[in-house]
Amino acid sequence: MTTAAAGPLARYATLFDDIGALKRTRRAGASHSVAAGLFAHAWRRAIEGVDLGEVARETTALAIAASRLGAIDGAILARGGLDAAQRLAVVCDAFDRAAAPIPSEQRVTLRAALTGDADLASFGDVPMFVFALADQPRAGATAPDAPRLVLEPPESHAEHCLAVCVYAVLAAPRYDTSGEDAFLLGMVHHLHNAVLPDSGFAGELLLGAHLDAIVERFTEGVLGDLPQEFATRARDVRTRLLPSTDEPEARAFHAGDVIDRVLQVRQYARVAAFEMSHALDDLELVHAGPIQRFHLGVLVEAGLA
Repeated sequence: MTTAAAGPLARYATLFDDIGALKRTRRAGASHSVAAGLFAHAWRRAIEGVDLGEVARETTALAIAASRLGAIDGAILARGGLDAAQRLAVVCDAFDRAAAPIPSEQRVTLRAALTGDADLASFGDVPMFVFALADQPRAGATAPDAPRLVLEPPESHAEHCLAVCVYAVLAAPRYDTSGEDAFLLGMVHHLHNAVLPDSGFAGELLLGAHLDAIVERFTEGVLGDLPQEFATRARDVRTRLLPSTDEPEARAFHAGDVIDRVLQVRQYARVAAFEMSHALDDLELVHAGPIQRFHLGVLVEAGLA
């Protein structure tokens, strides 16, 4: 792949990374990540009949706040004794600390959508396919006639879809659009994987002429259980936006999708290249303080420094 000069989306590089890290952020008692919890939250709100633009803005804003708060959400803050105003203030502060790269008009709009009441550990009141997507691992990069490279830990389809949704909304102004349909396409573009295990590009080639029919059957199996108006709109965005980049909303979606796929692989590369010196020196694992000298002495004595 050739390298060109960075463009307008480069302003989000750190924020994209921090939001992607929510795939690997969990808390006690939750079997899934914050990213998967945000995906479930988006589906819960959408099925409740909340305006899809509001769902997109709220979910995106919560993801940005979570890039600083991690697994601390409104439910945890409530258990900690904070009232509604205090919870919202904490979430807004976290958003403000992460949102500097976002253009001011979009930043204000997203901030206004924040809630201090989200419970990102709860999958309650969502359809079973949401659970399935949170449990279904993605295959990662595969190629025909090449050995399968299994990278751990695998991301789930719910985590990938959440990242695509949020990146698409953030990228939308670049393509002069709202990102609402791009967000919806992010929600629904892997519905078939609630049933169909992911074998990547290589597996899709092996399914050959059967692939489209299989994907359609499993997608319709999910859409048939959703509210009719929502399902009709989901079918429309899949048909209209998924195969091309002719429309601005399609470009926002495909930008979010490819950014997430590359960032996920880059995460694996970073982990593989991680060295002890990075933790000890760059990150100051044994940080400054009254017992730092003792800790360093223990590491020397134990042959770890």
